[in-house]
Amino acid sequence: MTSAEKRAGASLAAIFALRMLGLFLILPVFAVHAHTIPGGDNLTLVGLAIGAYGLTQAFLQIAYGAASDRFGRKPVIVFGLMLFVVGSVVAALA
Repeated sequence: MTSAEKRAGASLAAIFALRMLGLFLILPVFAVHAHTIPGGDNLTLVGLAIGAYGLTQAFLQIAYGAASDRFGRKPVIVFGLMLFVVGSVVAALA
């Protein structure tokens, strides 16, 4: 492999690693944090919230895959990162 191929492979691996980290980082913390939220003692609601989070991730994965086939991978990745930044700002201000 050339150095450019190694660099591209490392960049893609970093993107996927951060995606997986962001996806699964919330799971162990959410159940503990839920007790501080009104209704967080109801395990059914906590389970539904975690399930909705996972299903949303799964369904949007398909939509983003179709969009990347249509518009190209780079614009979709940039859009996803910008959407992440907006969501992070909204969450920080909440």
